[in-house]
Amino acid sequence: MSALEAVLEDGDLSLVPFRAEHAGPLYAACARDADLWEIYPVNMLEGDAEALLKSFHGEQGWVRFAVLVDGSVVGTTNFIKPDAANGTVMIGGTYIEPSVRGTGVNRRMKRLMIDHAIACGFWRIEFTVDTRNTRSMAAMDKLGAVRE
Repeated sequence: MSALEAVLEDGDLSLVPFRAEHAGPLYAACARDADLWEIYPVNMLEGDAEALLKSFHGEQGWVRFAVLVDGSVVGTTNFIKPDAANGTVMIGGTYIEPSVRGTGVNRRMKRLMIDHAIACGFWRIEFTVDTRNTRSMAAMDKLGAVRE
């Protein structure tokens, strides 16, 4: 178990380690935004959500979270390839359903993850964003992320 794997909370928002029981509700959340899956490397609308996540993420190097608002699964996010020796970790593979976009959930979620990573000794946090995903690119700009 990685030090990064923890329950992270901010009011009605919780990031909890992803478990099998989150797969069905995540699949339902993903279905609320069918067009988005054209730019993701894995189409969460095709087949078993848990199997798709495992095939995309693999079993190593990902600390997976279910994103919950008021106890309901509204998305997923991940720490990717944490490298404690070099103090670096990526945040990516994030999806939140349309109902919580523009409500501050993404900013709060990222702040929880950044603060937790720093508390765990990481000093460089990278975001992976597909350049076709203009909404995510704008969100990273709002966080003050620097494009490389």
